[in-house]
Amino acid sequence: MTAVSVLASTADPEVAVSIGVTDAKCSADKKKVRRGPNRVKLCGVLLCVILSLAVWRGSFECHRIPLHRRLDWFDGSFIPTNRSKMATETVSLPSSEPITPTQRLSILHGPVDPPLVDLSLGELLELQTYHHGTKECIVIPWTGTRWTYNDLNQQTLLLAQALLNQGIGVGDRVGIMAGNCEQYAAVFFAVARIGAILVILNNTYTPTEAMYALKFSDCKIFFTTQKVGRLDNGRLLADVKSQAPNVKVFMLRGETGPYQTYNDLIKSSARQSFDDLHHAMSKVVPHQVCNLQFTSGTTGLPKAAMLTHHSLVNNARFIGDRMRLTPSDILCCPPPLFHCFGLVLGLLSVVTHGAKIVYPAEVFDVPATLSAILDERCTALHGVPAMFDSLFQAAPDDFRSSRIRTGIVAGAPVPRYLMELMVRRLGMREFTSSYGLTEASPTCFNAFTDDALGKRLTTVGTLMPHAQAKIVDRDGKIVPLGTRGELCMAGYQLQAGYWNNSEKTNEVMVRDAAGTLWLHTGDEAVFDEDGYCTITGRFKDIIIRGGENIYPLEIEERLLAHETITQAVVVGLKDEHYGEVVAAFLQRAEGADTARLSDQDIKAWVRQTLGGHKSPSHVLWLGEDSVPADVPLTGSGKVRKFEMAKTGDEILKKRKGVVAAKL
Repeated sequence: MTAVSVLASTADPEVAVSIGVTDAKCSADKKKVRRGPNRVKLCGVLLCVILSLAVWRGSFECHRIPLHRRLDWFDGSFIPTNRSKMATETVSLPSSEPITPTQRLSILHGPVDPPLVDLSLGELLELQTYHHGTKECIVIPWTGTRWTYNDLNQQTLLLAQALLNQGIGVGDRVGIMAGNCEQYAAVFFAVARIGAILVILNNTYTPTEAMYALKFSDCKIFFTTQKVGRLDNGRLLADVKSQAPNVKVFMLRGETGPYQTYNDLIKSSARQSFDDLHHAMSKVVPHQVCNLQFTSGTTGLPKAAMLTHHSLVNNARFIGDRMRLTPSDILCCPPPLFHCFGLVLGLLSVVTHGAKIVYPAEVFDVPATLSAILDERCTALHGVPAMFDSLFQAAPDDFRSSRIRTGIVAGAPVPRYLMELMVRRLGMREFTSSYGLTEASPTCFNAFTDDALGKRLTTVGTLMPHAQAKIVDRDGKIVPLGTRGELCMAGYQLQAGYWNNSEKTNEVMVRDAAGTLWLHTGDEAVFDEDGYCTITGRFKDIIIRGGENIYPLEIEERLLAHETITQAVVVGLKDEHYGEVVAAFLQRAEGADTARLSDQDIKAWVRQTLGGHKSPSHVLWLGEDSVPADVPLTGSGKVRKFEMAKTGDEILKKRKGVVAAKL
C-alpha cells in the first residue's frame, strides 16, 4: 500500500477537509495575498509527509508495540483474500512480472503488498486465539479430537512450561517423529514459544537415518510414538537408549512402555505459575531460528535447513491468501506434518487465516480421507497428484462433494484427466498449483484460484510477495526470458543456512555483485511473458550429450504416454563418445497382454514427438535382467536419480564385461 493510499484511509477527515478548504480559499485570494497560500500548501504537504511517515513506521514496526495493543489493528486474517483488491493496492508498486519489456531477462520481483509482519509463532497463535478462541482449529477424526483455538493455545502454554521445567531453553533442540495428530501441533508451537528449535524427522527414516538426525542436531528431548502407521519404532528407541542415553524420550500417545508421556508433561505444569514462561516468551524474536527441516537428500546425506518464525509465518499468510482462505474454510490435509506441505501449507496457512484444519489419519489413508471430506464438510483439500489419483480410484462412482472449493496440488504436474475428476467429482474449480522447497520456507510460486485453467495445469503460478526469482545458466548469468536454466530465489523466506554445514550453505547461497543473497534451488525452470513459472526438471539432472542439453522430464512424459509403461526414470549414463547418453528405467504395466516392448520400439515411440538424440540409447526394465525392481526414493518420495545413474553405469559395465569375455 502506498503512502498516499494509506493516508487517504487513515488521516482525520476533518484535517483533510480543512486542508482542502484552506487551499481553496487561498486560491481565491491569491491576488490579494500571494505568499499566504504557499505557506498553507507547504504546511499541508508537511502534514501529509508527517502522517504518512507515522503510518509507515507504525505498519513496519508493529512488532515493537506491546502485543495486547496490536489487537487494535489486527483483525485475525492479516491480508486481503480478494485478488482484485490486492491488484488495486499494488497497482503503483513492483509486481510479479518480468523486469521490463526491453530487457527481456528471466528475473522476477514479487509484489511488495501486503507488508511483511514481524510475529513469532507464539504471538501468531495468541492473536488468533484472541479473535477465534471458541472456534474449532484442529480436528483429528482418528483420535476423536476437536480442539478450538483456545484449546490449542492452552495446550501449548502448558507444554511450553513443562519444557522449561525439563531444562529446555533458547536454542535447544527438541526432536519429533510422529504421524499427524493434535499433539504434533502442540509440540510445534510450544517449542517455538520458548525460543527452542524443533527438529522434524521424516516418518519414513530408518533407525540409522533417525539416529543420524538426532545426533547431528544434538537433541535434548525426543517426542515420538511406539508405532507410526505400520512402522515399528522399537529398534529406533533401543538405539536411542544405547547410543544417545542423554536424550529424554516422551511418548506423544498410544503405548507408552517405560517412557514418560505428553500427558505427563501437561499435568506436571497444570498448577504452576507461568511467570517463568512469560519471561521466556518475551525474549523470543521473530528472526530467531525455530525449526530444523531436513532436506530430502537426493544427492547425499540430508541437510538441516534452519527456518525462522518470520519466514514461516509470512509464507503461510501468503499461501492462504492465494487460496482465498477465510475463517469459514475447512481444509482437509492428508500430507504429513513432517513435511512443509502439511505443516506450513496446511497447519500454518489455516492458523494465519483463522480457519480449521482436518488431518484425516495418522498417515495417508484413502478411506479416512474420503470420509473426512464428507463428514467434516471440507471446503479445501491438499495433496500431491498421486494422492488425488488414489482417492478417485477408491471412491464409489457416486462419490461427490459439493463444498470443496480450493486446495493445493503440488509435487508433480497435474494430468488433465485428474483435473477433470477434481472438478467434476469434488467441485474443486479453484484448485491452485504450487512450487517450493524446504530451504525457502517453502513456497516460492503459487497460482491464484482464478488463474486460467491452462496456467494452473502447466505452471506453478506466479511469484509470491516479497520474493525475487531469476533463472541462470551454468555460468550464473541470467538467461533470456523463455529460456530454461536453474531457478534461484531471494527474499525474506530463505533459510538461515544449513545447520552446522557452512560448506553446503555457501554452495547454494551466493551473493551477487549488488549484495543480494540468492538460493540456488537446483531445479530447472522457465518463465513466460506473464511471470508464470514452469518447472522442467532438476538442473543437475540435465543430460549433456555431445554438448547438447537434454531434459529428462519431457522424455519421461513421452514414455509414460505409452499404455504399457507405468513408470519411467530417465538419467544420463557415461558414454565414451558423447560423454553422456540417455537411459530409461521403465516399469511394465501389470497384466499387460502384449509382449515387452523392444528397445527399438521404445526409441521409435520417443522419436515420434522428440528429436532422435533424445531417444534412449539404453532401456532398462525394472525387475528384469539384473535391474533392481525398486526405484530408490528419498523420505518425501523424490527419485534419487544419482543412485539410478550409478546403478545404470554398473549394469552396463557388467554387460560389457560379459560380452568381452564371450569374444
